[in-house]
Amino acid sequence: MSSRLDRTLAALADPHRRRVVELLRERPRRAGELARALRLNPPALSRHLRTLKAGGLIEEVHPAFDARVRIFSLRPKPMADLKAWLAETERMWSEQLAAFKAHLERRA
Repeated sequence: MSSRLDRTLAALADPHRRRVVELLRERPRRAGELARALRLNPPALSRHLRTLKAGGLIEEVHPAFDARVRIFSLRPKPMADLKAWLAETERMWSEQLAAFKAHLERRA
């Protein structure tokens, strides 16, 4: 899971890509709509979309009515993996802090 998680975190490292994810949480969107919402030119948006696709966070479909149109949507698995990792990390830190607190209280 760590290499998938690394790709997910790398893809989310840029604020424009996080904004794309926020927009796609609402609903699938066309590339042009995303570019307008982010105020990016098409080549810049294309680079961000490629990174998100490589990270497995989004998928692209071409509707039957026009193969030139690209519609992007979120893939839930990478975010579910990230959420699980964060929950496990939070649990580990909570246990560590509770043990540290108990140690300090025993010494007092």
